[in-house]
Amino acid sequence: MSVNNVGNGNNIAPILSNMIDDKNRDVERGKIHTRVGESLNRPQATSMTTTASVPQVRSTNEVVVNLGEGKEEEDLVDVTTLSGSTQAIGDTRGGCRNLSPTRCQTIGRFLRQLMLVMLLITFIAASLAFLTLYVGHMFLLQLFVVVIVAYFVAGGRLRWFYIVFRTLPRDVKGLLRYIKLLWLIRGHEKKNKSVADIFRQHVARHPNKACIIFEDQEWTFQQIEDFSNKVATTFKNHGYRKGDVVALLMENRPDFVGIWLGLSKIGIITSLININLRKSSLLHSIDVAKCQALIYSSEFTEVVTDIASSLNANMGFYKYGNEATADSAHLKAKNLTNILSEVSTVSPISQDKSCYHDDLLYIYTSGTTGLPKAAVITNSRFIFIASGINIIAKMRSSDILYTPLPLYHTAGGVMSIGQALLHGNTTVIRKKFSASAYFNDCIKYKCTIAQYIGEMCRYILAVPVKPEDKQHTLRMIFGNGLRPQIWRQFVARFNIPQVIEFYGATEGNANIVNIDNTVGAIGFVSRIITSVYPISIIKVNAEGEPIRNAKGLCQVCAPDEPGVFIGKIIPNNPTRAFLGYVDKKASNSKIVRDVFAKGDSAFISGDILVADELGYLYFKDRTGDTFRWKGENVSTSEVEAIISNFINYKDCIIYGVEVHGAEGRAGMAAICDENDTLNLKQLSSDIKDQLPFYARPQFLRILSKVDLTSTFKLKKKDLQEDGFDPKRIQDKLYYLDSKLGYQLLTKEVFDEIQTGKIKL
Repeated sequence: MSVNNVGNGNNIAPILSNMIDDKNRDVERGKIHTRVGESLNRPQATSMTTTASVPQVRSTNEVVVNLGEGKEEEDLVDVTTLSGSTQAIGDTRGGCRNLSPTRCQTIGRFLRQLMLVMLLITFIAASLAFLTLYVGHMFLLQLFVVVIVAYFVAGGRLRWFYIVFRTLPRDVKGLLRYIKLLWLIRGHEKKNKSVADIFRQHVARHPNKACIIFEDQEWTFQQIEDFSNKVATTFKNHGYRKGDVVALLMENRPDFVGIWLGLSKIGIITSLININLRKSSLLHSIDVAKCQALIYSSEFTEVVTDIASSLNANMGFYKYGNEATADSAHLKAKNLTNILSEVSTVSPISQDKSCYHDDLLYIYTSGTTGLPKAAVITNSRFIFIASGINIIAKMRSSDILYTPLPLYHTAGGVMSIGQALLHGNTTVIRKKFSASAYFNDCIKYKCTIAQYIGEMCRYILAVPVKPEDKQHTLRMIFGNGLRPQIWRQFVARFNIPQVIEFYGATEGNANIVNIDNTVGAIGFVSRIITSVYPISIIKVNAEGEPIRNAKGLCQVCAPDEPGVFIGKIIPNNPTRAFLGYVDKKASNSKIVRDVFAKGDSAFISGDILVADELGYLYFKDRTGDTFRWKGENVSTSEVEAIISNFINYKDCIIYGVEVHGAEGRAGMAAICDENDTLNLKQLSSDIKDQLPFYARPQFLRILSKVDLTSTFKLKKKDLQEDGFDPKRIQDKLYYLDSKLGYQLLTKEVFDEIQTGKIKL
């Protein structure tokens, strides 16, 4: 039925009558069952009264419109009072006066559905207007063009509409949450709020609520506020000003958060130092950030003493903690604990407080490929990261979070601590990750959300099964690095309702989230309107350099085609800006220019991702890690996960090594086997069964321990430099014999491989 016909009052009665005749068999007398969306199929009360003379129909029906989780709007509709138009039409045509109750109900249902369609159109229009404001005026035009030409440009033609059908609910869900995030961020930007400003609001709302829990100690919001005020006053009195940089070397504890929060109140930038660094790498981290002072907890006195003479002569040293230590006379460190005990808890009056766009923290990269680089985290970036995961994952203010991750990295120090500071949650921290204590801690503190990263889930799976595995109250885990090969097993064993896997670099602007539990996916990009969140996967060569077309621009990968993940840079936009590193030269190395138009730029992640037909994104490897053997590309990440499953989740590092006279690099596996329990014969059989010939490691190196970064990433640079030369390596080495499996690699065998006598 066309809309034009409905608009003619003289024609509507017979049209509706015909429609009713067609649908009579589908409608029960006296009942209307209205369903809107998937979750609204619910029984409804119906009241109907009739008289013997003229039918008087009164049907009260509940139409429930889902406006989002936790929000329902009830609309009670009286069929006989829908504007009186039905009765009027019946009078003019003589056909509606004696309509049965069923027919009147069907008319009411049609008009209600029409009204819902109009409301939906209004909502979509409002959403598009909002997006136009925040994303750009080209958005509406792109949407229109996509819909009009989709059928003609889509490679699969009708397949494109299938993709829309499959992905539209996901895209709409993600879009609505993204709009909410943009709205929140815009509000903070307009009011020029810093992290400390937002935190004070939560202090005022619930001063006595637990903010951070650590080893049975509860620090309330008011206690964190008071402590941070003392820190701010102390450093203001000691002459430090806005823009100064202070290094912080401290293990996980509530004081850690209070110190950098307090410094931010007077505009000081805190450089969060990795506690595992020593000597040259530690010295580099302090120097590259141009720190004027160093705060360290007493357990690091000896570490600091080792580098003190190499630091700036004007460096201020502040030791935190009452533990008795023999300070070097050269340090002349002030006892910060004693100083703070004598300072007022009143917030200092400062004209130089940190603002929305000001630098807040320097957070260092994990150092898997060299010396750590200091990434710039502004207040706006901190707010975007923490609020982004909060809104996209639909966290609640009542949630209790658990994180055993180091607070000097983004995952623990921003994403989890940020929920306490910016959203009023209670966050449980731990000094150091323990696989056996992970779920015990969640049970003990009644946590509802827990965080993971890197190889943690594999270590937790390796712990023997115990009754406590499913006795927790977790409703969600979030993090990055849960390998697809163990995803289902982890979720099933520990009864995890939802996994929020995300992807993003500390220094980058390209962040994505898996919001619908799709196994293995690290996020998604809309296949319908890609410009809403401008991220892409571009084609690169073996060295990770973009492959450009005849116009000198980058090329987007097709579905299932691996490429490097990029995020378009839009300056002064916290969701799209690239702040990079303190070292601007290092920052420029992460920017690719002339991407899709001359003059534009994007952050290039260096990570190889692949998108499937529905837009789900999957991590494949790092550009520097993937190697080529026998004419095929080998993903080290995938091979590591598969072999780790063979050897009871032990550490396994895959990398490519050069073999004289051979094209590409041969695969090599370094396996941690502390107790000498590795069954080489079984491993050879499993690898032959599960891996294609080009992905099978040609060499094995047996390690007693494996070096990991503090974010549980495997270090492979040094291993790769060692190659498979037994003259350089003291560990046991093996090579893959095509018939006998893995055999001991001696110096004689090494020479025969290098001269070509033994073929790989």
